[in-house]
Amino acid sequence: MTFQEEIVQGIPGEMPPKKRPDPELSHAPKRKAILNRQEQQLAVRNALRYFPREWHGELAKEFFEELQEYGRIYMYRFMPEHPVYARPINEYPARITQAAAIMLMIQNNLDPAIAQHPQELITYGGNGAVFQNWAQYRLTMQYLALITETQTLHMYSGHPMGLFPSSAAAPRVVITNGMMIPNYSKPDDWERYNALGVTQYGQMTAGSYMYIGPQGIVHGTTITVMNAFRKKLEKGATPQGRIFLTSGLGGMSGAQPKAGSIAGCITVCAEVNPAAAHKRHQQGWVDELFEDISAIVARTKKAVREKEIVSLAYIGNVVHLWERFYEEELFVTVGSDQTSLHNPWSGGYYPAGISFDEANQLIANDPEQFRQKVQVSLVRQVDAINKHVARGTYFFDYGNAFLLEAGRAGADVFADNQTNFKYPSYVQDILGPMCFDYGFGPFRWVCTSGKEEDLALTDQLALEVLQAIRQTAPEEIQQQLEDNIQWIAEAAKNRLVVGSQARILYADAEGRIKIARAFNEAVRDGRLQAPVVLGRDHHDVSGTDSPYRETSNIYDGSRFTADMAVHNVIGDSFRGASWVSVHNGGGVGWGEVINGGFGMVLDGTDAAEQKLGSLLFYDVNNGIARRAWARNTGAIQALDRELERSPQLIVTKASLVDNRILESLF
Repeated sequence: MTFQEEIVQGIPGEMPPKKRPDPELSHAPKRKAILNRQEQQLAVRNALRYFPREWHGELAKEFFEELQEYGRIYMYRFMPEHPVYARPINEYPARITQAAAIMLMIQNNLDPAIAQHPQELITYGGNGAVFQNWAQYRLTMQYLALITETQTLHMYSGHPMGLFPSSAAAPRVVITNGMMIPNYSKPDDWERYNALGVTQYGQMTAGSYMYIGPQGIVHGTTITVMNAFRKKLEKGATPQGRIFLTSGLGGMSGAQPKAGSIAGCITVCAEVNPAAAHKRHQQGWVDELFEDISAIVARTKKAVREKEIVSLAYIGNVVHLWERFYEEELFVTVGSDQTSLHNPWSGGYYPAGISFDEANQLIANDPEQFRQKVQVSLVRQVDAINKHVARGTYFFDYGNAFLLEAGRAGADVFADNQTNFKYPSYVQDILGPMCFDYGFGPFRWVCTSGKEEDLALTDQLALEVLQAIRQTAPEEIQQQLEDNIQWIAEAAKNRLVVGSQARILYADAEGRIKIARAFNEAVRDGRLQAPVVLGRDHHDVSGTDSPYRETSNIYDGSRFTADMAVHNVIGDSFRGASWVSVHNGGGVGWGEVINGGFGMVLDGTDAAEQKLGSLLFYDVNNGIARRAWARNTGAIQALDRELERSPQLIVTKASLVDNRILESLF
């Protein structure tokens, strides 16, 4: 059976032979056994509804065994025969271009070169899933092969509910992930309802089909690390020969060594999972690997002496590095943590003092002991970090819920008021005031031809647009433009592509619209060989309401509300998006955030030209308006600039209050 035939087939007509997980691939840890007997029966009943009744006797036993062995029903038997990767768009058996592009993006998310646990359909973050099981994958791809311009596919947490009549102006796919009733959005609720097969954690760009490999986070990490060093160094000094100490090489965090090298420092990164560390090394994202802590200490000292730009990875626990570097008097200029602490009890963070394999056994067999060890380890890690900070280290929370979970564990992370954290979120200190408030965020695109020459042309077009904008841009955004011009000019040289021919940069609404128009024109006149998919990380100006990350620099008391993200998704859906998504939990944890995103296919048509202007304008300015209403200085400046050039934009503006009036009340 050809690839196209298997896609169109959906659920096979005959039951395929049983399959086992590939031992050569990284696999999700066994999930917590949380279901009672009745719920286990319900989980199997739910899984069987995808298949003919005559298969139920055999599959019931098999799915029950999967549930017992893995804590989830993945339906390994129904993994596709074809290899999963982003093929050129013309190889997909679709009736419309938009559907073929979405199929490409789904397969890119599940490509073993990209996905963290590909056979469990998890792209990154330990639990960021594209689908819950392989039946959902098969049906979704089949529906996308059938969909027309007057239908919309509705996705319920990985489950394709079906194709519904709509219109050509509507999104082709509408996605929700983990949208729980608020009182049922605690960590154990995810464990229970995910095990039942009725919801999933879509992260940000996993369950919205917009992940582009670790490149997506390399850019944001590069901007963050560059500006973190700027906070510590004298003007004109460079990060060369100075240490950035962090952790995590799986999924999104694997981008850190590459970002550190682009920023020009010594990156030292710990990773407890040997497979993840070796994968990043093989991909060229980390320069050197060490299993012996004394060896990496000696190598780091040499790098400092010789003022190198290099990335070093330690296969072990970062707690040991923080402690040993302090003992060795290795000065850490910048420090952070990028373990998946949004998922602390299921493999997002591994405690010091036990091996990776021992920890995985505890997750499955003694989750309460594992929880206790994680909390002890967090306290120990914070104690070591505090010692470094006393010596002058700049430490920031990377929005992975590190400070949140450390505080819950009893670690010394709180400021004097015992409410705020003593260390800033990178959004509070860097990305919020420098980027998001001014409308700069992670604009990304994918060349669906799969051709390197198409990506090179889009790089050049984007560079020309940014250089032209810089000529008349106000002083407050010159640094943002300079950093992104440098980034895109060197992107190809840094070998950032893994999977699809994709790129990312930070741009405001003006930049995004002008770049998108340049791409659409290049598709129209044939300079680009196939359409371009536009999108972004949900981690953006308007896309996410997250009080401990994206909206942590909102100080009017509204950071715990989620109106902005919901309006963003609804607003994008009728302004031209090809698909939209809204998620609970992406980034910092289940129940801690609501985030949304979009995808748009630029096919060179006049319709795409009209849609991109409307969508990208709203997608950015929705967030600027909210941030300006919260009285954020940069957002007020950005909003005033937009109001001057966009007469149809009318926004409620905040009156600023003299502090003396408020102080006189008490």
